[in-house]
Amino acid sequence: MPYFDAASSAPLHPVARQALQASLDEGWADPARLYREGRRARVLLDAAREAAAEAVGCRPDELAFTSSGTRAVHTGIAGALAGRRRIGRHLIVSAVEHSSVLHSAEVLEAAGGSVTQVAVDRGGLVDPAAYGDALRADTALACLQSANHEVGTEQAVGAVAEVCRAAGVPLLVDAAQSLGWGPVDGGWSLLTASAHKWGGPSGVGLLVVRKGVRFAAQGPVDERESGRAPGFENIPAIVAAAASLRAVRAETAEEAVRLRELTDRIRARVPRLVPDVEVVGDPVRRLPGVVTFSCLYVDGEALLHELDREGFSVSSGSSCTSSTLTPSHVLRAMGVLSEGNVRVSLPFGAAEEDVERFLAVLPGAVSAVREKLGAPVASEVVREENILVVDSLGKRCPIPVIELAKVIGDVPVGGLVRVLSDDEAARLDIPAWCEMRNQEYVGEEPADRGTAYLVRRAS
Repeated sequence: MPYFDAASSAPLHPVARQALQASLDEGWADPARLYREGRRARVLLDAAREAAAEAVGCRPDELAFTSSGTRAVHTGIAGALAGRRRIGRHLIVSAVEHSSVLHSAEVLEAAGGSVTQVAVDRGGLVDPAAYGDALRADTALACLQSANHEVGTEQAVGAVAEVCRAAGVPLLVDAAQSLGWGPVDGGWSLLTASAHKWGGPSGVGLLVVRKGVRFAAQGPVDERESGRAPGFENIPAIVAAAASLRAVRAETAEEAVRLRELTDRIRARVPRLVPDVEVVGDPVRRLPGVVTFSCLYVDGEALLHELDREGFSVSSGSSCTSSTLTPSHVLRAMGVLSEGNVRVSLPFGAAEEDVERFLAVLPGAVSAVREKLGAPVASEVVREENILVVDSLGKRCPIPVIELAKVIGDVPVGGLVRVLSDDEAARLDIPAWCEMRNQEYVGEEPADRGTAYLVRRAS
């Protein structure tokens, strides 16, 4: 069964499995002890730290192993903010950061600090100048992901780091998605990553704090991992994480070219095979193995189930999934369609024939979902002061957009359609539909229930 969700978690690399098994017999003892078993464990831990530091491009004593990438983010942000508390309590993040960063920002705000979110363009890119505009005298820290976890867009970390460096503000880079592909360039100050993203075992994160960066670890600390990750180190998993990072780096040059060709193939052919599709994310600055697209008039969860029945494991940032009732914050920040969203993230070694079969079954899967949703029940359409009103209250995406598409032709060019909806996804999907279909999105206004979205027929 083709697994196309490597951006969530990559399959365990063979080298990771070998290193894990080999280190189970040698890495079980306490590396802080001076007896023979402890010294053996310490040798393994030190070697893993040196290997990981070489891959990151930092000093071994700047790198600490944490229990996860999320823990690394939380520890890194909290420690950097505490270390610069005399400067102020202002944090800058991009609008498309991973939830672990945004949750840390929420904690800061709840404690009386302030947060500025930097907007992105329709491809998911930040403007480095916008980080400069967001800087204040009380800015303690800025955060920026190296590559986005949902659409694969790579950020200009070096340029943002230079802006921050000129202002004397440290930059924390979340490199979870990109570190397996190569080191993060630029003068960043802190970096976090997660081993299961590059084929290492889960439960191992990296936190790098450059020398000279003010940092004060929060919470109870002990002598392990420079006081930044208390608790007994999982040495076998750490060894496997470092070994697999070194192994994937040795494969990236050739594999990046191959996977980029496969994702370029998907980007080019999906819009030709399936009507009413928007491919999202920057077309150039993106990770090699990630491609994301959204399908109009499709329920995201239903489409994922259809593809699963065909043997494909993919993920979605659609609002129509069992895990969330609101659109992905990434897609919302980009202003792109969230309906029927599919993220294909190819693992190392993904087979070309599997990609071809995916392209073969996708049109049928989308058609099957659209057919099921093609006849909305109890759609109420009335005219109100020369405006066509569509009552989609109580209906989840993509029904409001389907009903809009069905009636837009019933008004003359220049005429208005007023869509009533209480589904939060409509705030994103109706403007995105207008962009795709060359219609004019006028805006939204309050309604007795939900929100009224106004669309003017332009063509």
